[in-house]
Formats: sequence, structure tokens, C-alpha cells
Amino acid sequence: MNDRQYLMSLIREGEHQQQDFKYRVADAVKLARSVSAFANTDGGRLLIGVRDDGHLSGVRSEEEIFMMHQAAWRYCRPQASIRFDTYHADGRTIVVSTVPRAERRPVYALDEEGHARAYIRIKDENIVASPVHLAIWRQEQAPSGQTFTYGEAERQLMAAMGEGGQWQKLNPLVRRAQLPRPRVITLLARLCRYGLAEWRLSDDHQFEFALT
Repeated sequence: MNDRQYLMSLIREGEHQQQDFKYRVADAVKLARSVSAFANTDGGRLLIGVRDDGHLSGVRSEEEIFMMHQAAWRYCRPQASIRFDTYHADGRTIVVSTVPRAERRPVYALDEEGHARAYIRIKDENIVASPVHLAIWRQEQAPSGQTFTYGEAERQLMAAMGEGGQWQKLNPLVRRAQLPRPRVITLLARLCRYGLAEWRLSDDHQFEFALT
């Protein structure tokens, strides 16, 4: 399989949870969001020099390649692992940037002011991770041997999750549970980790939670 055949096989997949097309790299900060999202979810690849419709436009300058490196190593905390492979087709240069799933999450993307946000990849979108996702990742880094305990706080939260419809957003759930918000976030993260609750992204791009 030559370079063009390989690229076309990727492009036919379209954009999805583990693949994104970038027509050009004009901003390393924005590119870092994609790197963060892939690293925090299932990994993925960026096809640099490919339009949204799959047309090969090519990487136009060394500056774009420099910004790709900047996105991974200057604007991600911790620095994200990323591999750059160059392919040539139809007289154009295409860069495939492969980002593996991070072993230690979250990987944050920095903005121009140095503020850090973690992203996750949902379908073909990069979404700011919720406080519950951050709590899940913190708990994953904690020493092993943790067990799920069921106390009054857990009972209170699970009772609140059984009210008001199946799927509930975080802030209304905090009010129903009558528990401190940080406590609800911690408990929701534990419920999700143990398969007792699940999350989804609503149509208005907010995270909702429900008991399984």
C-alpha cells in the first residue's frame, strides 16, 4: 500500500472519536485541545493537511510542523506523547499525528493565558471534561486496593438520582442530594468507576448522570 492508498483508507473513515482532520495548523493552542482530548479518551490521530470533506490540501510550511510540536510539548501539561509521520500524495505533504491514550490522566491543554483545561473526545468533538471526569482520573491514580463502601452519603446521593427523571445534570443533583458539591462529585466519580452510574453528553452539551 503506497502513501496515497494509505491516506485514502484513513480518510474514508471520516472524522470520528479517534480521528480528526485539520486543514491547516494556524494555532498551536487550539491544536493542543485535540491532543488533550485524544490523550484523555481512547487515543487517536490528527490528519494535518486534510480538509473536512477529505480533500488533500497539504501542509504548507515548516511553521505548521513547528506548531504541531508546540501543541504537544509546550501547550499540554504534562507533555503529551505524540508521533509525527509524513506522507506524500498528489504532490502534497500530509502529516499524521498519532496521540496514544495517556497512562496518567488528565492531560491538560493550556490557553494563551496559561489556564489549563482537560478535554475529552466524544464522537468527533473535543469537549471540556466535567469535574466528575477529573475526579475519576484522580481516583484512578490513588493507591490500589480501594473498595466501594455504602454509607449515608452514598444512600442519600443514590436516592436523589432516583428522583426527577433518569438523567440529571450535576447542579440540580447537588440540590436534590443536599450534600456539598465536592462530595457529590467525588461520590459520582466512584459510582461511575464501579459501574453503578453512567454519564452522557446531553443535546445542550452538558453532562448528565444516571444510575445503571
